[in-house]
Amino acid sequence: MATKANLLMDAASDFSATLTLIDQNGDPLNLTGFNATSAMRRWYTSSNAISFNVSINVNSGTITLELDASISADLYPGKYVYDVDLNNGVTTSRIVEGEVFVNPAVTANTILTSN
Repeated sequence: MATKANLLMDAASDFSATLTLIDQNGDPLNLTGFNATSAMRRWYTSSNAISFNVSINVNSGTITLELDASISADLYPGKYVYDVDLNNGVTTSRIVEGEVFVNPAVTANTILTSN
């Protein structure tokens, strides 16, 4: 069963979230030999997905999810769903799932001045 973790993202900003995975003893999970994938969707049934850039630190048991500002700028504000899957070449397991709340951006990349 996947762990629940909700994320907060600001639209039009670079996003990064680090998830620490621990074993039943509270020690960092050994992620040697694993690959991770992660995506978010507006709804579970949405056909369009936004894939996170995912990196694994095998020594600290952490998985980092990242999304560039150029991608987050195109997201509608509101709630999305996401999950993270781990694969060791034999099995795939969903380890984390939850909601991503996207805050709208007020300031765009180009600042307009008024006269």
